[in-house]
Amino acid sequence: MGPDLLSLALLVASVAEGSVSRAAAVHGLSQPAASARLSLLERRLGVTLLERGPSGSRPTAAGTLVAGWSADLLRAVETFESAARGLRRDVDSTLRVAASYTVAEYLLPRWLAELARRHPDVSSELEVANSTEVTEAVLAERVDLGFVEGTKVDPRLAAVEVGTDALVVVVAPTHHWATRRSPLTAAQLASARLVTREAGSGTREAFEDLLAPYRTGRPPTPLLTLGSTAAVRATVVNGSGPAALSRLCVADDLERGRLVAVPITGVELGRSLKAVWRRDARPAGAAAALLSFATTG
Repeated sequence: MGPDLLSLALLVASVAEGSVSRAAAVHGLSQPAASARLSLLERRLGVTLLERGPSGSRPTAAGTLVAGWSADLLRAVETFESAARGLRRDVDSTLRVAASYTVAEYLLPRWLAELARRHPDVSSELEVANSTEVTEAVLAERVDLGFVEGTKVDPRLAAVEVGTDALVVVVAPTHHWATRRSPLTAAQLASARLVTREAGSGTREAFEDLLAPYRTGRPPTPLLTLGSTAAVRATVVNGSGPAALSRLCVADDLERGRLVAVPITGVELGRSLKAVWRRDARPAGAAAALLSFATTG
């Protein structure tokens, strides 16, 4: 076990004050207790640090060196403690999060519940938006952490995968695709008109990027463009046309028969779900805690 910090602080104070007794007073100790600590420090280091006399004490050459090193170490400890206090304040403050619809509705509630359980003083604010809007919120520092879906991440952001998801092409049971005898090919799907989300949606971006190699021109004009996953799902349930949606959000509809999954061949409709933050601002405090829950499940 190395020297304790209080003994090093006493040495620094003794050199600065020119007296062990005055150093003891600075640290709220008796003179004998301070002397005993300094003597133990000398024995541990194997050198004499202070020359004591009737009028006070002065450092030896070794004492001057050790006192300088001790001062540097004590400043480093103070910096560490200050940073730790700041981290605690972060944990106790409001956490601002923006998340795309799929993550916000199906994954984030569990992570936020775990955060609330472990850090009950944290107040969380959640903004639900499409992936482009989430990126903008993170870059503008309106939020501490973002969650996006899709295939692209802005190069100004750092990212880590927090999960994977599959897109599934779904139709109402009355749609003619529901009774197809053979799977749709990637080329057929790429040329089909679907009910889709607005531009900037991670789901739409991922779907279009995955099918881009199978198109001969621009993506087809959507049957309908809607501003939320819930709106797309409800429209498809009511028979308006096919859509590519997260399996997470249609799992119950598929189980209950409200929607039918259309088999697809020639392309895997998988995608990555990511946490993002500014490259110059690594998540700390509550944001770091939430990121840990997200990445460890």
